[in-house]
Amino acid sequence: MKPVTVASIDPSSADGAAVAHYGDPAREQKILDTGAGLVDRSHRDVLAVPGADRLTWLHSLTTQHLTGLDPMSGSELLVLSPHGHVEHHAMLVDDGTATWLDLEPGAGAGLLTFLSRMIFMMRVEPADVTADRAVLSIVGPHTDEALRALGVTLAAPDVVPVPPAKFATGVVPPRPTARYAAAALPAFDGLVRRVEGGADLIVPRSAVPDLVAAAQLPLAGIWAYEALRVAARRPRFGFETDHKTLPAEVGWTAHAVHLEKGCYRGQETISRVHHLGRPPRKLVLLHLDGIATDELPAPHTEVVRDGRAVGFVGTAARHYELGQIALAVVRQNVNEDGGQLLVGPSTAAIDPL
Repeated sequence: MKPVTVASIDPSSADGAAVAHYGDPAREQKILDTGAGLVDRSHRDVLAVPGADRLTWLHSLTTQHLTGLDPMSGSELLVLSPHGHVEHHAMLVDDGTATWLDLEPGAGAGLLTFLSRMIFMMRVEPADVTADRAVLSIVGPHTDEALRALGVTLAAPDVVPVPPAKFATGVVPPRPTARYAAAALPAFDGLVRRVEGGADLIVPRSAVPDLVAAAQLPLAGIWAYEALRVAARRPRFGFETDHKTLPAEVGWTAHAVHLEKGCYRGQETISRVHHLGRPPRKLVLLHLDGIATDELPAPHTEVVRDGRAVGFVGTAARHYELGQIALAVVRQNVNEDGGQLLVGPSTAAIDPL
């Protein structure tokens, strides 16, 4: 099926180059929610980091524990400012000779600049390979069946539970806090990484048509993918983040931060916030009434209570069952001390789950 060009996707947005839908966004959401579908996310940036020192080097610069990362496995990481604010988020997979990082569209250049400045005497050669490599995602509860059709069997994601505040030393094992099984795709010269809710494939752009044909999965657009991401409360860098976001505010502590690994930029803030047990803000799922307007709020629209801004909307979407929903980052005490929430002209309610 040919993609439908949808003018309402702002060409200047991060998803401006993505396919919005293939004719029926609600049906595509249901496919991803109840079966399995293939989403073209080839607008994401991809960096490659070959070199013998790549894992110890990335371990020293980021929030993740990577020295014990096995070949053909993946994880995710953050790069923080000196004050602990999130500057970069990346998914990664290592094939035994190179570490592949995929991140938000347009974010690759900034991360590459930072990494290039930190090479010193390390044996690493980071490079932007976005022009050559594409990211596609299999999404849905039938992901494992879809992978078997490609000749791959992968274990489910393995995530270490987040310890309570003031935990004892040694509670967090010396390994990536989120470990994603991976495998080679020799027929397509690519890699596949099993993640929560699906699997990500990194392949040469020239191999995409063959991969789509071999997968034999229905195609779904970015609207469907984003609606399910919002419903699952999964944050996205640049959408549910701003210049002062702390990892704990959006739930990245569980997947991208190793709480016993020290000596990286921003580590002191990570430790302090975790042991206090209450970050300044929190990620919530909003239900929008959709009465005053049928238009979804734009990213970073203010969430207002009693005439004052108490947060901002990250991503809003039309869910095929839940209606208008949005992820928002709001003050920690919102919903604890009452007051009606407004997002533009729409009344909003925080999902209690």
